[in-house]
Amino acid sequence: VYGSSKAAVGMLTVQYAKALSDIKVNAVDPGYTATDINGNSGHQTVTEGTDAIVRLATIGVDGPTGTFSDRHGAVPW
Repeated sequence: VYGSSKAAVGMLTVQYAKALSDIKVNAVDPGYTATDINGNSGHQTVTEGTDAIVRLATIGVDGPTGTFSDRHGAVPW
């Protein structure tokens, strides 16, 4: 179920990016981040887990749209 839900998010991202061409639509995988919910067992900090979110939320008009990204960039399908 988890994998199919992530595939659905990816497809929705692509469809929204096509339908809303004047808006940048991207999905982000924050990765396994150390938080209270997982007993701080994640292998990266909250700052590291949110850097891709902040980057894509603040991209310019020439930035990507319809992508699924993590902190290292776009993740290939």
